[in-house]
Amino acid sequence: MIYKIKLTFLFFFFSFFLNSQSKEKDRVLFNLIKEKSQSHSNLPLFSKSIDFFCEKKWDSTIVYTEKLLNNNKLSFQEKDYCFFIRGFSFEKLKLNKPALNELLKVSKDFQFYNLVILRQGEISLKEQNYNKAIKYFSSLLSTKDTSFYMKRKNIINNIGVSYLLLKKYSIAEKYFLEILKKEKDTIELIGNYNNIANLYYNQYIDDIAINYFTKAYNLSKILKLSSDNIDSNQFELDRKILNEKGTAAFNMAIIEENRKDYQKALKYRKEYEQWQDSINNRARIYELGQKEKEFAVAAKQQEIDVLQLENRLKETQRKIFLFSAIGLLLFLGIGAYFFREKVKTNKIIAAQKETLDELNTTKDKLFSIVSHDLRSSVNALKSSNKMLLDNLASKNLEALENLLHKNSSIVNGAYGLLDNLLNWALLQTEQQYFSIESQRLFIITEHVAYNYKPLLLEKELNFENTISKKEVVQADQESLKIILRNLIDNAIKFSQPNGFIKIYSSTTTEGYTDLIVEDSGLGMSETTRLKLLDDSVLLNKKEHEDIIGTGLGIQLVKSMIEKNNGKFNIESELGNGTKMIVSLPKTNSNG
Repeated sequence: MIYKIKLTFLFFFFSFFLNSQSKEKDRVLFNLIKEKSQSHSNLPLFSKSIDFFCEKKWDSTIVYTEKLLNNNKLSFQEKDYCFFIRGFSFEKLKLNKPALNELLKVSKDFQFYNLVILRQGEISLKEQNYNKAIKYFSSLLSTKDTSFYMKRKNIINNIGVSYLLLKKYSIAEKYFLEILKKEKDTIELIGNYNNIANLYYNQYIDDIAINYFTKAYNLSKILKLSSDNIDSNQFELDRKILNEKGTAAFNMAIIEENRKDYQKALKYRKEYEQWQDSINNRARIYELGQKEKEFAVAAKQQEIDVLQLENRLKETQRKIFLFSAIGLLLFLGIGAYFFREKVKTNKIIAAQKETLDELNTTKDKLFSIVSHDLRSSVNALKSSNKMLLDNLASKNLEALENLLHKNSSIVNGAYGLLDNLLNWALLQTEQQYFSIESQRLFIITEHVAYNYKPLLLEKELNFENTISKKEVVQADQESLKIILRNLIDNAIKFSQPNGFIKIYSSTTTEGYTDLIVEDSGLGMSETTRLKLLDDSVLLNKKEHEDIIGTGLGIQLVKSMIEKNNGKFNIESELGNGTKMIVSLPKTNSNG
């Protein structure tokens, strides 16, 4: 009976030892696995499996890793992770044999391989395969790994426990005493005293065993608990302390029962139950605290979610307002742009309409004046021809000569009018050809003036051309002739008999040569002079009704001068003659 009680006690203590170590190890392990595995795979199933493992969802971990292992894309390192967390999950589900099978598949290159061996040793210990456990634990004694998992004293302790269970007491004693020499932690020291006590108690060396049990019990009395308001780490420590106190009291109760001192045994039993109740109360307090924390966290999270939802709604409202404002601004901007373009277009259309109206008015006036002047010329020619026939019948030769001269003047005037009309039409339709080249001004003036000699003689006008024969300008030859024809024609037309017409040049503006046609004719008022220089006026009312003319010639002259990059000016006084001044660009080299 005594041996049976001793054996039951031994397993009670051993079971406590494994459980007390696992929770702390697990927390560290989950963090390490989570951290190290992130750099190994981008496969969603792999990450999901690791998440399930760290969340302690063992069944889901096993299912997802099974799917992963059927994937040929997994690397060797990723497969090792899968085998390891599967073995760990099977162990947590108390399926030790499948757990051991999975761990045996992990390669030696796995970065947590020492931990794999440790798990194999502990599983073998649970399965009472003590020789295998000793083999696994012994292989870890030479490791240089000093992490939380690989504490040498824990490995030595497991080897000692394995030998103890194999009843190889002398070997077990050697391992337990080795730990005892170096142990400084009070809780661990109590465990070591209990291990050594069990060692001697199972060999029926009761005096030594009782001595160690008593040491363990006395040492447990000095362990202090924390306050009721504890976190998870402090709870685990308190649970270990209460377990040690309870185990020490339980061991003392068994000793007193074996001594037949049932009163003391009952006292220790009550103390043991007291510590067990404390463990349960602590657990309930801790669970209640955790529930309160979870509730507070959930309430806070709900509050955060509500605030986030409100923020999202506000953000959405701000975005809607912003986009609406942007849309409105764009709409207004586009509207303003099209309105501005419409106003601009309307202005252009209005200006074009005004110009078109002016052109139509000018055209109508031109047709009216031209048709009137041509009608007057034809009517005068008709009357003169009738008189010519009458004088021809009476053989009045002197009258016939005068009439022929008069008819010649009428025809020349009508021809000049038609010629100007044709050139003006070509210019307006941009059909006039211009070739600006170096021109000798004297020669061109002589050519044009030669055709007007009969008219000059008939009107007894003195003509003089004093332009230098070296004067060279940049101009189109044909348009320059048209300019000279009109200016000489006007000078003859508005000159009185026995007057003069002078053509000469001067330089008043740098880079230009002034061609001046001066007459001693009727002149013009300042108002007429300004109207003739105004670019917006095409035709002007004649100041001298007895002189045939449309004003078209001057407008043609101005347009031709502009085409030749020149300038035009008039100097005149009513009754004192007129100077028509044409400024043309000089040629760089005169020769």
